[in-house]
Amino acid sequence: MRVALELMKKVFLKNQKTILCFLAVLSVSLWIFLLYSHFLILRSSSGKDLVNLLDNGQFVNISFTPTHVSTPAHDTPPSHLPSPDNLSTPAPETAPSTIPSPANGSTPAHSSKRDTFKPVTYPFMRALRTVENKSDPCGGRYIYVHDLPSRFNEDMLKDCKSLSLWTDMCKFITNSGLGPPLENVEGVFSDIGWYATNQFAVDVIFSNRMKQYKCLTNDSSIAAAIFVPFYAGFDIARYLWGYNISMRDASSLDLVDWLMKRPEWGIMGGKDHFLVAGRIAWDFRRLSDEETDWGNKLFLLPAGRNMSMLVIESSPWHSNDFAIPYPTYFHPAKDAEVFTWQDRMRNLERKWLFSFAGAPRPNKPESIRSQIINQCKNCTVCKFLECGLGEKSNCHSPRSIMQMFQSSSFCLQPQGDSYTRRSAFDSILAGCVPVFFHPGTAYIQYTWHLPKNYTTYSVFIPEDDIRRNVSIEERLSQISPEQVKIMRETVISLIPRIIYADPRSKLETIEDAFDVAVKAVIDRITRLRKNIVEGHTEYDNFREEYSWKYVLLDEGQRKVGAHEWDPFFSFQKDKQKDDESSEAAKNPRKNERRDQL
Repeated sequence: MRVALELMKKVFLKNQKTILCFLAVLSVSLWIFLLYSHFLILRSSSGKDLVNLLDNGQFVNISFTPTHVSTPAHDTPPSHLPSPDNLSTPAPETAPSTIPSPANGSTPAHSSKRDTFKPVTYPFMRALRTVENKSDPCGGRYIYVHDLPSRFNEDMLKDCKSLSLWTDMCKFITNSGLGPPLENVEGVFSDIGWYATNQFAVDVIFSNRMKQYKCLTNDSSIAAAIFVPFYAGFDIARYLWGYNISMRDASSLDLVDWLMKRPEWGIMGGKDHFLVAGRIAWDFRRLSDEETDWGNKLFLLPAGRNMSMLVIESSPWHSNDFAIPYPTYFHPAKDAEVFTWQDRMRNLERKWLFSFAGAPRPNKPESIRSQIINQCKNCTVCKFLECGLGEKSNCHSPRSIMQMFQSSSFCLQPQGDSYTRRSAFDSILAGCVPVFFHPGTAYIQYTWHLPKNYTTYSVFIPEDDIRRNVSIEERLSQISPEQVKIMRETVISLIPRIIYADPRSKLETIEDAFDVAVKAVIDRITRLRKNIVEGHTEYDNFREEYSWKYVLLDEGQRKVGAHEWDPFFSFQKDKQKDDESSEAAKNPRKNERRDQL
């Protein structure tokens, strides 16, 4: 019996170890099975969706079809500024109806009920994300340049004699668009960096500066913006006088047809494209298809309305054109040339309280130029430079202009045949505080380049004050010498932002007018893309005819209200103004020689 008990004990202990080993193996197997099941479920629910969103690292391409926008019913040519009555109002900058927006709950064309909650992606996402690469100095700043057929740019320069009816533009397109070098007669200029630059030469200057841009790319998928090197200003200048509307529109229609066939256009329907048209906006906003109407319709074409158009004068009532400075005579190749010039402007003796360079407008009853000229002539502290027709006019002499501005504390800048004047930028270059009489001459135009607080760098005297014979001398004499010095310093500090550097070189630390404009375009397109992704608009209840108000809003503001300048941009017109506008459209030739003087 005792032997039997010992045997049973040994068997029991042996089986106990086996049972324990079995239970341990079973437990481990169970955990492995649970973990495997967990990851299998995760893969089936999210991994496949990720595969659906990405195709070998490429984002799914969602078509972007530009929305057709109707042509405004009213606009005007130069010599009489338009009133925005009955302007059509396009949708604000947001995602077109053909692009799904996460915020509005729409579903992409490639989705189904199974993946209703799949994140929406856009074909420009790669470009947006380049800014996240902190090791890339060009992240978020790349620009892709279309390789246009030469008929859209270089061929025009080869036929330079056709670019103006009465000006030899061949000499003005030399030196990459800067024109002939200026001799430093009487020490008015610097010894280098000064050229007889034509005021309508921005097309070629800007395009040549783009060739030096340090963040160019051949990969359009990472581009923050796409540049169209079309010489729009030179193109229309060939056909403004004596040609029918078919000739005036031909190149613009050809251009948009070429662009819309490019794959780059389909990404955003052209809303990531921009071009430079080196004339005033009204040259590209023809009223109708009547042969007597002025200009072409580049800016009113549906494709044209999608692009950002950079001009030397923009429209206050349209949202697709933006003002950049007129070219001055100074085009430095090095930073030191700018600093030296600024120091020189600080130390000049200015013997004239104010000055004016220009001609009267006897055919424009609303013009205040005659009153300004009379005040200046009857004043001992004002210098007047009378402008006549022809290239030998004093106003077409860079030396005469700059010499007068350098010796003046204030420079009067009334409207010309249109709102703006090249003279305003010449005066800033000379360190002369500009005096404006209409907010359309600078304040609502060059908001990328000039301070929004206009009182820091200029004086504003409303036109109606001049019509009531308010004394300009008395008004300017009330500004203390200390305040004048402060304002002049602000003006001098703005010089780099309003000049175009020599396109054949690169500035190191200074941002010129080109740099400022390119940065602003990139910021605008980036903001638009982010709005599309986030599913909201930039402004609440956007109204295009109030475009001039939106550019004056502070960062983060989304609504416009009453403004002190509302009377200057009134929608009301009377019959007399309509008649004047009609006559100007029939007789626009006079504008070319006097425009912006």
